[in-house]
Amino acid sequence: MVSKKFVIENEQGLHMRPAGVLAKAVTKFESDVTIIYEDKKINAKSLLNIIGACIKCGSEIELVCEGPDEEAALAHATELIESGLGE
Repeated sequence: MVSKKFVIENEQGLHMRPAGVLAKAVTKFESDVTIIYEDKKINAKSLLNIIGACIKCGSEIELVCEGPDEEAALAHATELIESGLGE
């Protein structure tokens, strides 16, 4: 298991477009990818679960990857989040 904490910088938080970018990207990995936000565990491969979490700008999340390609999954997700998820 590997994890990393982030502060969401997107002005609108993780709304439909950036949540979709993240979900689509991590679905390509075999590892489980989970977002921990306010004591909730959110399946990062599910667009609806990410949107339902209402993650706003300035929120701190922890991304947890667990599985055979966990390092690659975390590295790819880190790159996307730090680049603003396409926004």
